[in-house]
Amino acid sequence: MKKACPQCKKVADLSSSNIYRPFCSEKCKLIDFGTWTNEEKLISRPIESEDFYED
Repeated sequence: MKKACPQCKKVADLSSSNIYRPFCSEKCKLIDFGTWTNEEKLISRPIESEDFYED
């Protein structure tokens, strides 16, 4: 299965052979990790148990 990389929007392989999934590369994975560690991305509310269930 293939999907757009959440960082650069290039096609990323979502199979288990891609160790960086859902990202296309180590670079994109590290960029995303850096934005979280710099608190540029935040979870806007506490996670509820209902968040884990689809409608």
